[in-house]
Amino acid sequence: MVLTFARTSVYRNSLPIKHLAAVKFFCSTTQGQSVVSERRGPVLSVAINRPEVRNAVNQETARHLLRELEAFEREPALSVAVLHGIGGHFCAGYDLKELANGTASLKLEQDVTKGPGPMGPSRLQLSKPLIAAVSGFAVAGGLELALLADLRVVEESAVMGVFCRRFGVPLIDGGTVRLPRLIGLSRALDLILTGRPVGAQEALAYGLANRVVPDGQGLQAALQLAKQISSFPQECTRADRSSAIYSCYDAASVTQAMQYEIDHGAPVILSEAVAGATQFTTGTGRGGNFS
Repeated sequence: MVLTFARTSVYRNSLPIKHLAAVKFFCSTTQGQSVVSERRGPVLSVAINRPEVRNAVNQETARHLLRELEAFEREPALSVAVLHGIGGHFCAGYDLKELANGTASLKLEQDVTKGPGPMGPSRLQLSKPLIAAVSGFAVAGGLELALLADLRVVEESAVMGVFCRRFGVPLIDGGTVRLPRLIGLSRALDLILTGRPVGAQEALAYGLANRVVPDGQGLQAALQLAKQISSFPQECTRADRSSAIYSCYDAASVTQAMQYEIDHGAPVILSEAVAGATQFTTGTGRGGNFS
């Protein structure tokens, strides 16, 4: 098997706007499609549809996932995406059967600015929120996809973990980068070195899960959360999100982070904050009311 990513702009924003219709978010029909998505107003749901292998990702699926999230990034009418798996599992990682049955060498794009990761969209830097609705297994590369999301809504019986530890498959879709930032180095190394399973309640205590919901309700809860986030003024939401991510990953100092915050937040005062303040003076949102 040759897993090759051409040295082009496929990594990010590689899909021209004029081709969005051709890529068209897949309809709700799932037969024969490894990734299916559905548009619900400003919210896009993207589903991995390989339940027979617990939604393990092969090359085709990785390409489709990347294409869908690139299209989401470029579509101005969409505000939030929800990533989930069909058939009771989020994602069991990369399809090791495909890897084991390959006859040629494995080739990866090692320049992370020029090509996608093996799981597809793991190297994207989205400007809009992504929520993972986690059920069943979210392990190995599947955990890395969940870490790509801003928020993780996790069902009670879900299991997360670096299960690939047992087979010598490294985390090369951002797992060693994002996991320590989310839960701290000590806890991250516990999971990375042992590969042990983590249940929903432990994930919640760690900050790996943001919400824990009853089994079967993960997708609906994630969609409701996405709908709520999409109802807020979007320039402000995205500016604050961008600043938080920059301060965590890219800023070299507190001063640099603070400068980024004001540079990106100040323009929102005229574009959205003045109108919002006017609404408040008329009684909207008084007493912490979000309705």
